[in-house]
Order: sequence, then C-alpha cells, then structure tokens
Amino acid sequence: MKKLFIFFAFIISFFIAKTQSSEADQLHETGKTFMLQGDFSNATLVLNRAIQKDPGNIEISKDLAFNYYLQKDFSKALEIIKPLFDREDADDQCFQIGGNIYKALRQPKEGEKIYKKGLKRFPLSGALYNEYGELLFATQDASAIKQWEKGIESDPGYSGNYYNACKYYYLNGDKIWGIINGEIFLNIEVLTARTAEIKNIMLDSYKKLFADAGVSENTKGKNNFEQAFLQTLYKQNSLSASGISPATLTMIRTRFILDWFNSFSTKFPFRLFEYHQQLLREGMFDAYNQWIFGAAQNLVAYQDWSASHLDEYNEFLRFQKGRIFKMQAQQYYHK
Repeated sequence: MKKLFIFFAFIISFFIAKTQSSEADQLHETGKTFMLQGDFSNATLVLNRAIQKDPGNIEISKDLAFNYYLQKDFSKALEIIKPLFDREDADDQCFQIGGNIYKALRQPKEGEKIYKKGLKRFPLSGALYNEYGELLFATQDASAIKQWEKGIESDPGYSGNYYNACKYYYLNGDKIWGIINGEIFLNIEVLTARTAEIKNIMLDSYKKLFADAGVSENTKGKNNFEQAFLQTLYKQNSLSASGISPATLTMIRTRFILDWFNSFSTKFPFRLFEYHQQLLREGMFDAYNQWIFGAAQNLVAYQDWSASHLDEYNEFLRFQKGRIFKMQAQQYYHK
C-alpha cells in the first residue's frame, strides 16, 4: 500500500511539474515578445513569473538577465547571470551577456575574466571573440584585432568580427583587409544599419588603394595571398585613371576575377571570389557592384541606375535574399 501511495505521489508531482513547465514556456514566449517590442517593463514582469514556475530553466534566466541589461539595471542583470557561469548547461550566450554587463558596469577586468572563461569552454564562439575584442578596443588595447581575427578564423559565419576587423584595418591603413573583411561582412549581414557604413569604407579604401598603385612599398611585408591580391588588382590600374566609380569598379573587379581564376584560384581558393565568379556567370555582377558602391558614391545616380535597370536589379535582390553566404574555415589567409 505504501509503495502504491509513493507511486501515485510521484505521478501527481510529475504532472504538476509538467504543467508548471508548460506555463513557464508560455510566459517565456510572452516575455520575449515584449522584449522584441521594446516593452522591457512588461517583459520583466512576465519573465519573473516564468522563472518562478521553472527556476532551473537557463533560457528564461538568460533572457531575464538580458532584459535587465536592456533596462540598464546592470546590478540585477549581473545577479541573474552570475550563477549560470558554472552550470554545465551554460552556453556561450551566458558569457556573452555576462561580459556585456561588466562592460556596462565599467569593470573591464571582470569582463575580461568572463570572456576568457567562456572562450575556454567555447573556443569556436565567434560572438565571444567579437565581444572580447570590443572590450579590449574600448580600453585602447591594440590586441583587440587578435580576438577579431581569431573569431574570423574559428567561426567564419559570424559577421561581427568581419565588421570590427574592417573598421580597424581601415583606420590603420590596411586597405586590403579593410576591403576583404568589409565585403564578406556585407554578404553575411545584408540589411542592417551597419551596411551603409561598411559600403562607404569599401569605396574609400578602393580609392586609396589605387592612389597608391605602383608604389613598391605596398607589397613589403605582405604574405603570399596579399601579394597575389595586389598583383592581380593593380593589373587593372589603367582603368582607374578617370577615377573610381561603381562603373569603373565593376570593370576592375570583373577583370580581377578573370585573372584570379587564371592564376591563383587553385593555390588560394576563396569563397568570396567564387561568389563573384558565380555572379558574373549569372549576369548579376553589375547589379551587385551597384548595390555595394552606388549609394555610397552618389545616391541620386544609384537611384537612377536602379530605375533604368529595374529587372536586372530586382533579379539580383531576389537572388541575394534566397541564399546564405558563408566563408570556409580552411580559407583563412591572414597569417
């Protein structure tokens, strides 16, 4: 009889826990909806109720901590996220949120400890390398670029490291990797507030690169990939004589791809250049270059081009929306 009682008690407690878990999941979804709407006060209310229903749910805890972070209640956010660092089911987002909280609290040393702890557990996390690099850069530590480069090498599908590396190299006069990282970023993160900024950087970098064309110092200290890139690009120097524009860049970059695949594609296979070749074959490379450089150079002229090439441009946009661009890990050449 006692065994039967224990069995029924177990069954009842199981169904109670199941019901509470189901209620917690529903509250969690409601809370996330409030977060997406920017209604952080309601999100706090609902997520706190969700965590009461399911105290061990790490996903609810993460979202609650992040919501407090968005509300700028950093002390409460830290109180929620701290216990998660030592849990076996913690993911890289736990450490990412924790590091961001310490950055907001202006405690860079504590933030650095959290990023390092996270990277020890998740050495392939592009997000953690990116956030760690941003923390170092904010403290004027030039080693930030090492974190962004490690992020690019370890997690080539994560866009943030390309974004930060592009800006870093642009500011430090490295036009090659400013251009390459910028363009990879644009193809991963196609439609965000950051894309216009990177398009401007790319256009200016090409102008500066061709202003230096023929300067022998350009190839000093460059690795084999970088030398091949400059050698192939500078073969088109005559096309830049009348200035750099979307039209001239389309011609320069078209000839670059043709020459690259004649000379270097076997030695240096590179997804970005393979994508250029694909666009050339599909007749969309002109529209692609207009998409990158047109608005950055002259918004009115870009709008005129789009209107007069409407079918071509819309075809490219449809194609762009229907594919996912990702670099290959074995194609990392910045060594």
